Amino acid sequence: MSDDGREHLTYELFGTATRDLAQAIANDGYEPDLILSIARGGLFVAGGLGYALDVKNLHVVNVEFYTGVGETLDMPVMLPPVPNTIDLSRKKVLVADDVADTGSTLRLVHDFCAENVAEVRSVVLYEKPQSLVRCEYVWKRTDRWINFPWSVLSPVVQRDGRVRDA
Repeated sequence: MSDDGREHLTYELFGTATRDLAQAIANDGYEPDLILSIARGGLFVAGGLGYALDVKNLHVVNVEFYTGVGETLDMPVMLPPVPNTIDLSRKKVLVADDVADTGSTLRLVHDFCAENVAEVRSVVLYEKPQSLVRCEYVWKRTDRWINFPWSVLSPVVQRDGRVRDA
């Protein structure tokens, strides 16, 4: 953390956080059959945990909620392709995301899984006090805005396909 009041996660610290979370999951005796990442931030977490926990069965769910810094839709929405519940049936699922901020996204994905899986648990790098979901595995709790290394810089390509000036 720096003096600007934000959490600053570096790629090096992300590696430490991922290993710490994997160790906590292993120490807990939880052996997920698959990791379901919430795109986009959860992709990084799921990939790191997949290697650390030796889980090769990784799935992705795309959820749109945040539209800007502190700006959200009224409710999170799953975007296609939505995971096929038959792929999740009777599995122990670990839902991975970068942050449980409001918890709305995690709640949507958790509820989607709950009816179809043997067990569902959640893992995040950061959990905020106002989160609707209390994750089983949390690296750090904070009420600050978080600068993640993968999202702190502007995109090099704009959505219309033009390359940004350096």
